[in-house]
Amino acid sequence: MDPNDDQKNSKKYLELRPRRTNILRIFRVLSSDDYTEECKDFIESAEETKEEVAMYRGVVFVSILAQKLLQYIEKPLSLLGSILELCLNIFCNTSNFQIFFNNLFRGKVVVPSERSASFVSINGHLDKRVDLDKNIKPGRTNKYFASLSAMASKLAYENHKFIQITVQNTWKMELLGSFSFWDDRYGGDATQAFLFLDNKTKYSDTIIVAFRGTEPFNANDWSSDCDISFCKLQGIKGKLHQGFVKALGLLHDGNPIIEEGVAYTTITHVLSCHFKSNTATRLIVTGHSLGGALAVLLPAALVMHGEIPLLERLEAVYTFGQPRVGDAEFGKFMEEKFKLYGVEYCRFVYNNDIVPRLPFDNQALMFKHFGKCIYVNSLYEAKIVEEEPLKNYFDCGSVATKRVDAMWEMVRSFFLPRMFGPDYEEGLLQLMFRMSGLVFPGLPDHGLQDYINSTRLATY
Repeated sequence: MDPNDDQKNSKKYLELRPRRTNILRIFRVLSSDDYTEECKDFIESAEETKEEVAMYRGVVFVSILAQKLLQYIEKPLSLLGSILELCLNIFCNTSNFQIFFNNLFRGKVVVPSERSASFVSINGHLDKRVDLDKNIKPGRTNKYFASLSAMASKLAYENHKFIQITVQNTWKMELLGSFSFWDDRYGGDATQAFLFLDNKTKYSDTIIVAFRGTEPFNANDWSSDCDISFCKLQGIKGKLHQGFVKALGLLHDGNPIIEEGVAYTTITHVLSCHFKSNTATRLIVTGHSLGGALAVLLPAALVMHGEIPLLERLEAVYTFGQPRVGDAEFGKFMEEKFKLYGVEYCRFVYNNDIVPRLPFDNQALMFKHFGKCIYVNSLYEAKIVEEEPLKNYFDCGSVATKRVDAMWEMVRSFFLPRMFGPDYEEGLLQLMFRMSGLVFPGLPDHGLQDYINSTRLATY
């Protein structure tokens, strides 16, 4: 193979920029004979990619239209989420409610701080569990690490103080760092991750890196899931989802961002420093939703930068409700690397969760999953498959069955605590969330409640 081919491929990319256009102009994608030229201000691609992009007309239109609509509701959706989160933290927390009521009686209104250890995210209110499953004993088993990874993925949605208190006081483990990374495109946090040391395993200590996933009221996160922008990186075969690559702190031309404070350089620096003095420590990477995508891309970035010492410590990657991150060529490339370094990759998919079915796997897009998929149905029965059923979610024959599943999941909520104990009791908010499944079945299935239940109750 010509060494110049890899450099040439690294320049192939497609980037959709909905913030640069309006709804009317987006429809020119369908009507224009040469839309790649007329819409080049908001559909940017390398010269080597234009012919390939020209084949994507319908898919490009749907993707950028969805992102534009999400952009329009970005602020009201965020405001709604902030108000709901604030109300939940006031009225569902006895301590916060007493303080709020006492201050209100005195003529003062003091709202709980979003950075306090008692402030809980919406995901935390949907599933209030913070304790690890006492029935799964610490040890070097898939069951233990999958369950711990699911809880870490849930904890990644919380603020830094809450993470610190939970890891140190509740889990009795060592917090190595908790970080938020800024994204200038959106003027806010694009990525959040934390690292902690589990020293309860018998043979060696294990560091877990957990990435935050798609936040329920964050339109930018949902926009990333709908985006079909892709890029090629030097040293990595296949094409990758460009939004996820940027969230990790990599440019689309494949070069790392050198400045301090981006996700990749910060995390690898912490890991390298720790591994220098701890020769027996192993590494696990995890995440839910968008966080799962970043968990898969971190090993790819390590390969790209030749971080062999870190790759040799990497033991497993556990993801939950992870969207597709690349094409078939990338999947084959990563399977070879995981085999070379002895990395176990487990991708959990629960029932009708829509996010693992995005971006679509079809002839136009060619985004594909790879590795072992642990598919868990609504009875918490797990089986290992190459691809989850209904891989692109939409299927006329499943319209009724999805809603039957949604109804069963609501009924099941009343039986779980009676069968398995109070840890499985679901609150009013979670039950209301499940009701939305009657209209949109794939939405509540994406919640962490069922993924945590799956790692605890299913056999895999």
